[in-house]
Amino acid sequence: MNFVESYSIAPFARDLDLRGLAKTSKDTIIGSVRRYATWAEANGKDPLQGNYVDLVAYLGELRSRKLSKRSLDRTFSCLAVWYDYLEEQGTVQKNPIKAIQKKYLRQCKPDCQTRKIISIEQAANMVQATIDSRDRAILLLLLKTGIRRNELITLDLDDIDLDNLAFTLKRTAKRTNRELYFDQETAVALDRWMKSREKRRIKKDDQEALFISSEGMRLARQGVVNVVTKAAERVALHDPNSSRLEDHFTPHCCRHWFTTYLIRSGMPRDFVKELRGDARREAIDIYNHIDKKELKESYLAHIPQLGI
Repeated sequence: MNFVESYSIAPFARDLDLRGLAKTSKDTIIGSVRRYATWAEANGKDPLQGNYVDLVAYLGELRSRKLSKRSLDRTFSCLAVWYDYLEEQGTVQKNPIKAIQKKYLRQCKPDCQTRKIISIEQAANMVQATIDSRDRAILLLLLKTGIRRNELITLDLDDIDLDNLAFTLKRTAKRTNRELYFDQETAVALDRWMKSREKRRIKKDDQEALFISSEGMRLARQGVVNVVTKAAERVALHDPNSSRLEDHFTPHCCRHWFTTYLIRSGMPRDFVKELRGDARREAIDIYNHIDKKELKESYLAHIPQLGI
C-alpha cells in the first residue's frame, strides 16, 4: 500500500482550510506533496520522515527535468508547509526544507531581479489593444487594484459593488485588507463584461464565478497568465522567447505597476501598503487604523487614468 493510500491527507487539508487558504493554493500544496511522496516511494524512501539527503536528491531530480526556478521555489515552499505540519504533529523533529531553501533556492529572490515596469501610456495601449470584454476587465482590475492572481480568480459576482466602486476579496493567509476599490474606467469594463457574461453558458458549479473560461468554468491561474501575456505581446511588451525577466510582462508585473505609480503620484506609503494587503509586522502597523473613506478618496485621487 503506497503513501497516498495508507496516509490520509484529510487532516492536513482541514488544517489548510483553517488557515484560510484559497482552494487553488490548497490544491497546489497537496499536489506538490503527493508528487514528492510518489517519487519517494518509487525510490524506496519514506515521505513522512523528511530526510535532508532525500529531499536534496529530489531537488536534483527536478532540476534534471529542467524545471524553472519559479517551479522549484513553489514546490519546496509547498513541501515546507507540509513538513511544518508534520513537525507540529510530532511526526518529524525538524522541518528540513528551510535549510534546503536557504542553501539551494534563495541565492536571489525574484524581486532581486529587474521587474518590467511599463509606462502609463504603454499600459493604456495594452488595454486599448484588448477587444475581448472579459480580458479587458481582467487587465484593468489587475492594473488598477494590484490584486494577486489567486485573488482575482476566486472573485464571485456578489463580491463586486459597481455602484460604490468597491469589491471584497476572499479571506487568505497573505491578505490583511480585503475591502478594495476600483475607478470608473475599471467599473465600465466590469459592467460590460458582466453583461456579456450573462449570455455565456456556465457550468453549474461555477455560476457565481466572476471570470469564466471559454468552457464555462471558473477561470484558472494559467488562464490569467494567458490573458496578460497575450495582451502584452500584442503591443510588444512581452517576449515569450526571452530568458530575461525584464522582457516578460506577467500578472505579477501589474501588481508592481500599481504600487509604483501610486507611490510616484504621492500616495502615502501607509495607504499603499493597506491597498496591497501587506502583512502588518510591527505593533505600530497593527494599531494604525486607516479610515476607509479617506483611503478610498486617496485611491481615486492617485490611481493613474489610462484615458480609455
